[in-house]
Amino acid sequence: FGERYEETRQSRDWKVRFVPTLFSPLLANVALNGIEEIHTSLRYADDMVFILKPKDNAEEILNKVKAFLTERGMEISARKTKLTNTTDGFDFLGWNFRVQKNGKFRSTPSEENHRKIRKKIKAVVNSSNYGAEVKATKLAPIVRGWRNYHSSCDMSSSRDSLWFMAYTANRKFRKEKKVNRYKANELCKKAFPRVGYKQNQHVNVKGTKSPYDGDFVYWSKRNSRLYSDATSEALKKQNHSCGHCRLRFMEDEDVHLHHIDGNHDNWSQKNLSAVHRSCHQQIHWSTPKGEDI
Repeated sequence: FGERYEETRQSRDWKVRFVPTLFSPLLANVALNGIEEIHTSLRYADDMVFILKPKDNAEEILNKVKAFLTERGMEISARKTKLTNTTDGFDFLGWNFRVQKNGKFRSTPSEENHRKIRKKIKAVVNSSNYGAEVKATKLAPIVRGWRNYHSSCDMSSSRDSLWFMAYTANRKFRKEKKVNRYKANELCKKAFPRVGYKQNQHVNVKGTKSPYDGDFVYWSKRNSRLYSDATSEALKKQNHSCGHCRLRFMEDEDVHLHHIDGNHDNWSQKNLSAVHRSCHQQIHWSTPKGEDI
């Protein structure tokens, strides 16, 4: 909806006034509050999808949206606005949604989103500044984060499995003198960690629940789904409480996975503990050198 900046010219200098990206979603939520009442829709900040039935008048709904925005000094981005059938599919928040010919709903990572992840992976793999070990370490959080984000999509295709990217990385790793085929395979397993997926597993927030309503039990249980399998299992085992301080995890707190014996290759469930970020730091600061951490 419109631009997030404006330019003004004074004498020979250009001065740019802009809203930092950090606050843009917040301001969008404030400005667009109430637009959902126009028609059935889904919105995230200033990205929005209106869901129409055959009997609905698309032109009428669009005019209402334009009027709503005009009152607030905004306008629709014509380049990003389009009317499409669900059978043709549409992109929203990095996903492509489509109703198949058999009537079943399917969601996959969008083409644009896939181009972005390939670009990120290539930047690391092709970098001459890092060795294979460092590349694998840098790739792991990128790939894991991408797969976690799309864990509610159908990721069964070879494209979405990132098979070709892993194959390319393997070949790059093996060009190093000290990296043989076995070592390259191990590095690729580290660089491209597996994350389970299940299409349409996303569950809407219950009723009018809010992260600020004080229901720590509900939100800590819900947020455990955002983490990888190992962290999620640790949270369930600990009843969604920190393994160090025993307090519940708040909505905005990061969950760290702590290896109790200090061996980061030991992924036994008994050796893993979900802890607050601050607690994780405290554990390592207070543990004498040479003892289990």
